[in-house]
Formats: sequence, C-alpha cells, structure tokens
Amino acid sequence: MLNMRNSLKSGISACMAGALALGAFAPVAARAQDRRFDRHDDRRDHRGPPSWRGDRHWDGPDHRVVIRARPNYYRPYYVPRSRFYHSVRVYRPYGVVYPGFGFYYSDTDAFRFLGLTALSVAAFSALNEQQQRAHEEAFVEATSSPLGEPIIWDDGGSNGSVTAVRDGQTADGRQCREFRQNVVIDGRNTEAYGTACLQPDGSWEVVNDAG
Repeated sequence: MLNMRNSLKSGISACMAGALALGAFAPVAARAQDRRFDRHDDRRDHRGPPSWRGDRHWDGPDHRVVIRARPNYYRPYYVPRSRFYHSVRVYRPYGVVYPGFGFYYSDTDAFRFLGLTALSVAAFSALNEQQQRAHEEAFVEATSSPLGEPIIWDDGGSNGSVTAVRDGQTADGRQCREFRQNVVIDGRNTEAYGTACLQPDGSWEVVNDAG
C-alpha cells in the first residue's frame, strides 16, 4: 500500500511538472509565432514604397508652359469631385471640377494623367479653370522632364510650378517620381510634395497625398 501511495504521488508530481513546463513554454511559442507574423506583415506593408535614386539640381533655363485656349468644341459640364474613369480614380478635392487634365479636355485623351488629380492642393480653390489646367499641364510635362527642372506657368496674376525632384522604383518594378509643386496667389506661396508611380497600363497613380 505504501509503495502504491508513493507511486501515485510520483505520478501526480510528474504530471504537475509537465503541465508547468508546458505552461511556461506556451507563451514563448505564442510570442515566437507573433514575431513570425509581424515579420510577414512588415514584408507585405513595405513592399510598395519606392527606393529612391537621389535628387538632382537643374542648372538650365526654366521651362514655361504654353497657355492654350480651350478648344471650340469644349463645353464645361458638372462632374463629381471623386469618380472613376475606367480603373483610374479622378479626385479633385479643391478647385474647379471638369473632365480631362491639363490641356487635355476629355478623359479619354487625359487617361494617363487623371490619377494625378489626387495631388490637388487647397490653393486650387482660388484659381480659375484655365489657371488650374495650366498647373496640371505643368504636371504632365514634369512626368517626363529632367529632374530638378521647374515647369513654370504664369497666367492672370497667379503662377506656379511643378518640379520632378526624385526618381525611384518600387519592389514590384513600378517607376515612380516625387514632385514638388508651388502655387503663388496674390504673393502667397503654397508648396507641396507628392509621389506618383506608373501603372502597367501607362497611367499615373498617386501613392501619397500632396500634404
């Protein structure tokens, strides 16, 4: 009987020790699993931002936008501030809303650049349509201009510029550009930065807000 009690106590002690050991290990295993998922999430979340190749300084002459009169066929009509044209989101939170972009007066012609409307800044609300289109035209030209070259517009007492300041590439191979824009109205200057990347269909998509 005594031997049976001793064996039973030994068995209970062994079970308790095993349970304690398992309890001590479980949080460690859970923490290790959490760290593994965190690393996975980090890879997913940081897959998109571009890797920059550095900026350059432009020493040449300024490039000026040629202000164009709107074509005779164009008739302004209401469009929502946020809408989609095919797969491109067109978003003008400020200023005048209209079809197209820059001196492209239809969405079809402007398709490649419609995504850049997300770089609108509050100062656009003080511009008329022609001035706003001139600023957007500066964006169009800045998508392919040398880095550091200001693309300048000046019309009716307001002026502005768009400059490509850096080029880069995302991990999935998209080509990206960071833009600096300035808008001057009645001597007051607004400056903002924004980044856009080229999509497989040739359109530009903003990957961060102008700010």
